[in-house]
Amino acid sequence: MSADAARAVTERVARTAYGRLVALLAAPTGDLALAEDALAGAFERALTTWPAAGVPGNPEGWLLTVARNRVRDVWKSAAHRTSAPLDDAAGHAAVTPIDDLDPDAIPDERLRLLFVCAHPAIDPAARTPLMLQTVLGFEAARIASAFAVPPATMAQRLVRAKRKIRDVRIPFVVPGRQAMPARLPAVLEAVYGCHALTWDQGDGEAQYLAVTLATLLGTEPEAWGLASLITLSLARAAGRGEQYVPIEQQDPRTWDRQLIVEGGLFLRRAGSGPPGRFQLEAAIQAVHCDRARTGEVDWAALRVLYTALVHVAPSLGSRVARAAVTGRTDGPAAGLAELAELDAAQVTSFQPFHAVRADLLARAKRPAEAAEAYRTAAALATDPAVRDHLAARGR
Repeated sequence: MSADAARAVTERVARTAYGRLVALLAAPTGDLALAEDALAGAFERALTTWPAAGVPGNPEGWLLTVARNRVRDVWKSAAHRTSAPLDDAAGHAAVTPIDDLDPDAIPDERLRLLFVCAHPAIDPAARTPLMLQTVLGFEAARIASAFAVPPATMAQRLVRAKRKIRDVRIPFVVPGRQAMPARLPAVLEAVYGCHALTWDQGDGEAQYLAVTLATLLGTEPEAWGLASLITLSLARAAGRGEQYVPIEQQDPRTWDRQLIVEGGLFLRRAGSGPPGRFQLEAAIQAVHCDRARTGEVDWAALRVLYTALVHVAPSLGSRVARAAVTGRTDGPAAGLAELAELDAAQVTSFQPFHAVRADLLARAKRPAEAAEAYRTAAALATDPAVRDHLAARGR
């Protein structure tokens, strides 16, 4: 096997199994940093071994075994024995070996680690980023960008959080029903964050986690709302293409009808009580997906849903989105008036604000102002396809 082929396999395994392998390695010791270092070493060994020896039949099991042996070597080393407290070292020596664990036999191991990372002893600001890095495999720099904080600040948060898990010996278990409500929001945010960071790739990993989590919890409305939201969003993955196409301009014939049906079923399982954020966002996706049936966008329904979302989760993004919909239901002047009510300091670098404002200005027949707003939005865009689309509109 060539080195390029071996690298392709390792990249695939890293993309699909990184979080699960870290969870399996860290569960006995509680040391996330050690588990990540050991797994990194296993991947390095794979890159040097597999080109000559060939990829093993169970690449995940091979990596788990190599990484597990590295963890044991660390714990057996004289340096570690003398630097670790005696009672801590003794506790680790008594850990049940994981020789016989099959990674595929524990599909929810990552979910256990997600709940570990949501423990109340961990800084709330670090919980979701910790899940995104440790369980879902995103790099710290990418997480820092998503949370709009300097990479060094995010790195410090993650290091402190991992140290807390190790030192406090937070158990790697799904908490009981009494502790679940306090931890669930951060877990849902992490799964949603995974979806947001991979939506342009059509990756179904976040959907798998969301559906597994909802099934695990049984009757938790927001878990089913998240499962519906991600499923309905994935249903439109094929409609995006290589170039950015606004949702109302996508060809619904390219959408996945089966996923639309599944997403609708998940939303109905969320129940009929007062909806939370994810249920409302799923309902918004459902309205868009219904265009595959009706041929039209129900802007009035979207206005009602976005108004409810602003009430439940009053974020800058939800307010900007409602203004965009208001521009469709009540005219561009009304949408621009809503945008004008937002905090000028907050919207200066918020790319969606400038993109929506540009669209409303164009609809209001103010081409010069629209072109300038499009250029501002393009300069702030991080997605190349979105940047190209906005730049073209600004010419």
